[in-house]
Amino acid sequence: MSFSSDTKAELCRGAITRRCCAQAECYGILLYANRFDAGGARIVTESEELAQRLPLLFKKAFHFTFDTLPEPSPGKKTFTISSPDKLEILSNVFGYDPGSVVAHHINFAVLEEDHCRSAFFRGAFLAGGSVTDPSKGYHLELTTSHLSVSRELLNLLREAGFEAKLAPRSGNHIVYFKQSEAIADFLAAMGAPLAAMELMNAKAEKDLRGGVNRRVNCDAANLDKAVEAAQSQIEALRRLLERTTLEDLPPKLSEAARLRLENPDMTLTELAQLCQPPITKSTFKYRLDKVTELKDVKPHRKDKEMEK
Repeated sequence: MSFSSDTKAELCRGAITRRCCAQAECYGILLYANRFDAGGARIVTESEELAQRLPLLFKKAFHFTFDTLPEPSPGKKTFTISSPDKLEILSNVFGYDPGSVVAHHINFAVLEEDHCRSAFFRGAFLAGGSVTDPSKGYHLELTTSHLSVSRELLNLLREAGFEAKLAPRSGNHIVYFKQSEAIADFLAAMGAPLAAMELMNAKAEKDLRGGVNRRVNCDAANLDKAVEAAQSQIEALRRLLERTTLEDLPPKLSEAARLRLENPDMTLTELAQLCQPPITKSTFKYRLDKVTELKDVKPHRKDKEMEK
């Protein structure tokens, strides 16, 4: 199963207690269903858990059953309501006149309580929502064909403290989240704390892995710089030794040059600890820099005569 399917399964495990919340959840389902108009309602789902929840939910909310129930088989399952009496019950509960409705709007009076709003969000997600596997990215969306409903849901979410965005797609209207924290909060508010926790764990793991990779890359870059600097120092010392010896250098500089030549793979900090007595990294670097600068110093006359 996908992360989105697992999330819907978790949402469907929630108990159906308050009738007002059952109605609010049904309201979200209907507005985000395959069809909901004066001619009837059609809910299509591939979720086994939602297929089991729907009859119980509508029975609790409206005291009626669907006119058409799906066959118990894998694949998409379709539930329909076509009875005029049942459609009238829906219109009375949600406060609209089927004969005069041009476009659906959310009746905010049905969603005055926080628990009813959460139930409405849950229903909208169950019917028209999806969420990306957090190991691949962060995206949650709610899709409906009703533009006004999508705009009003956006306002409802913002009033509840959720920052979402709106976008059209192939004739539908999408309210979506892109921030991991917002998605986790929304999942928890709908009643899916396990999915929210899984998302945040995946984010923490991804952040940790990213931090480790950055440190590894940084350490590798620093190592490359250290190796390059060491090779440059050794090359300078070899050029210097073409016309003089370590014994001709002052003792401290001679010691620095010898340690660098004998230990090409060591860092300056490690070399500084080999000095007698041990010195700081900056002091060792200063001495080594003084030695390597001598490679460009022209030899005195006496040196030239010695070279001859």
